[in-house]
Amino acid sequence: MSNPGTEADGPPRAALIAALVVAIAAVGAALAYAATRHPGAPPTEPIRLAAVPAPHAGDAACNAVLHGLPQQLGDYQRSEIAAPAPEGAAAWAAGPGDAVVLRCGLDRPADFVVGSPIQVVNHVQWFEVREGDRATWYAVDRQVYLALTLPPGSGPTPIQELSDLLDSSVAAVPIRPAPPR
Repeated sequence: MSNPGTEADGPPRAALIAALVVAIAAVGAALAYAATRHPGAPPTEPIRLAAVPAPHAGDAACNAVLHGLPQQLGDYQRSEIAAPAPEGAAAWAAGPGDAVVLRCGLDRPADFVVGSPIQVVNHVQWFEVREGDRATWYAVDRQVYLALTLPPGSGPTPIQELSDLLDSSVAAVPIRPAPPR
């Protein structure tokens, strides 16, 4: 016979151990799922880019930029570009349809005229062109024009990190806007 004061309160020990095992398995499954769905994971398919004129893509300034590009820009991982890859282009992705695209050696943007608004990010002067919900930023104070196209919600990190690279690898020059229209 057991004494009334010595009986254990609560569920049996085996039930507690089983609940703990189930909880640990659930946390492990959630972490495994999160690891495979990480926003920095590159897409499985190469990124397709349309060819655009980049007459200065082979210049020394573009070569310096392209050889110094990081594997990661913020949450975006360097991605393969589908053949035929345009000269002077690079891309980073955080998932399908969510790419940051760099193009180097372009002509001056048509809308970049005297009086255009410019933003300075980490010592680099950028001119923004909006197309729907995407923004393309042109570095307008370097020896060559560079364009950085950002998807919605990308935040400032990709342009900040690229500005640091440009500032250290390509000499700044005075801006050269077209005459006002």
